Amino acid sequence: MRGVMMYGPGDVRTEEREDPKILEPTDAILRVTATCVCGSDLWPYRGAEPLHATPEAMGHEYVGVVDEIGAEVGNVSVGDFVVGSFVASDNTCEICQAGYQSRCIHQVMMGTIGTQAELARIPLADGTLVKTPGEPSADLIPSLLAASDVLGTGWYGAVAAEAGPGRTIAVVGDGAVGLSAVLAANRLGAERIIVFSRHPARQALAREFGATDILEERGEEGAARVVELTGGYGAHGVVEAVGTQESMWQAIRATRPGGFVGYVGVSHGVELEGLDLFFASVHLHGGPAPVRRFLPELVQLIWDRTIDPGKVFDLTLPLDEAAEGYRAMDERRATKVLLTP
Repeated sequence: MRGVMMYGPGDVRTEEREDPKILEPTDAILRVTATCVCGSDLWPYRGAEPLHATPEAMGHEYVGVVDEIGAEVGNVSVGDFVVGSFVASDNTCEICQAGYQSRCIHQVMMGTIGTQAELARIPLADGTLVKTPGEPSADLIPSLLAASDVLGTGWYGAVAAEAGPGRTIAVVGDGAVGLSAVLAANRLGAERIIVFSRHPARQALAREFGATDILEERGEEGAARVVELTGGYGAHGVVEAVGTQESMWQAIRATRPGGFVGYVGVSHGVELEGLDLFFASVHLHGGPAPVRRFLPELVQLIWDRTIDPGKVFDLTLPLDEAAEGYRAMDERRATKVLLTP
């Protein structure tokens, strides 16, 4: 099969890889219909974090058709169209049952397997995969793919920030996750949604998804503007969807005392000074999104055409042109790149 490999910073290649096989009776093999490049893939691409292997198979977002199942798989069948999370989980352990499938005691990070490929092995298939109500039409594929990570992650960020009726929610980060958080906050009933963005196309999509205010300030200045816009209080909740020192403190300082920060950006170099955190008086909740918790609801919302999160994809390329997809996202020429095997 064809699959995407990263050999080092800036070095992405699509090449022949061995076809995946059933290794455990709980595995399934998926014929991938669509996959994509994640913002988190750019950290090793830019040399900001090391590869787990050289070369490393890339990708953790996927939708497709079940091609083969292990002997103990009972919830999905060959031929089913499915959506899965970027973390494989049994969905039965105590952590999963509490709604944190991304920290399942048997978790397998799909990034260690690589789904930017024609085929992918899905561990713990019964707990990980969610069937769609039928065979989706082509125009639903991007939105279903978004559900496997960025939509579910943005949704978790909005939930962690306590988005709801009468609340003001701010979103730090205008990438696919941040934009998905805007959509989620709007769907959850937030009264006011403030988005930080300097990119005209992303600003337009944020407004389409429900943003009421767009701010171009960042850091301390950005946080101060949120406080100013909310009568000196700060937002009820803030979604942090970047993962840097500046973005985390911007989120915390834009939140009113007693408010909620939902942090879903993959943290790099973030340190929280104890005394500043102590006096911020905010709730911090986040981490790897338990996408599986939300998947059934999100799939149905997409199937019913109630939401259209697939609009975050603004560039579609064949798998063989994955390297260009990485470049486009790295250079901010694309918000999110969909790859078709």
